[in-house]
Formats: sequence, C-alpha cells, structure tokens
Amino acid sequence: MSWISFDGGSTLGHRGSEDGVILLDEEHTAGARVTLEKCDRVPFAITCGLYGNMAHTVFIGSEQEGLDTFRAIKTSLEELIAMWPEKDAPADQVSGFHAAISDFVQRF
Repeated sequence: MSWISFDGGSTLGHRGSEDGVILLDEEHTAGARVTLEKCDRVPFAITCGLYGNMAHTVFIGSEQEGLDTFRAIKTSLEELIAMWPEKDAPADQVSGFHAAISDFVQRF
C-alpha cells in the first residue's frame, strides 16, 4: 500500500473541486485521495477522502501550512486505512472506525 500521483499527475495545474489550481494530488492504493489547491477565494484548500466513507475539505492560510497539513492528512488517512473494517466486520469495529473518522474531521 502506498501513495501515488493521482491519474499519473494529469490533474496537476488544472482546476480542482474548490476551483483552485491543483498543486499536489495523490491517491493511496487502498482507496484514499488528498489534493492541495492554490485558490482565489481562500489561499489554499485541501480536499481528502476515503472512498465510500468520507470526503472532507480544509482551508489553509499559507503554502507552508498547506504542505505540512497535506503530509499530516496523508499520515492520518493511512491510520484510518489500517483500521478500515471488512464488509462483514463486527458492529464495534465499524463503530470504532466511524469514531476515528469523526476525530479526523475534528482534527482537520
């Protein structure tokens, strides 16, 4: 499991979901994505998600803070991926996963 450039890097320099120019766009092979955009209305935006479970956007004030947050989000998404429950997982495991997603959203 690892991070790779989303769609072979073809999205870089294009408009993203927050209508900014995409600076970084990476996808985890286990089903997550994180994108950093330089925007007009806000300085920077990071969108991220776990496919089928969560989508989240963070607005950032500076490029350095954006890069630092981008890296931190990737690490946190890896932690969520590691606990991603199987389809027939027990209810307490699914509950724990959803609680971890809530914690992630509050943190970022």
